Amino acid sequence: MVNIKILGPGCANCRKLEAMARQAVLALGLEAAVEKVSDLEVLIGYDVYATPGLVINEKVVCSGRVPSQAELSGWLKAASPG
Repeated sequence: MVNIKILGPGCANCRKLEAMARQAVLALGLEAAVEKVSDLEVLIGYDVYATPGLVINEKVVCSGRVPSQAELSGWLKAASPG
């Protein structure tokens, strides 16, 4: 299972990234858990100071921007266990 965390306060870009992540999971047919994290202390714990942040399997792969759908899909494919 792929664990995905969207880090941010809930701004428009955070919501957009969450929707993109959910769409990519469905399109790729992955078994994944998507979690929205807005706790400031947790964000700082990931060294994310610009939102939105994207964490896949506990690794920060992007912060401060919304990645392209192709980038997101590539990261999810690479993180998939099979």
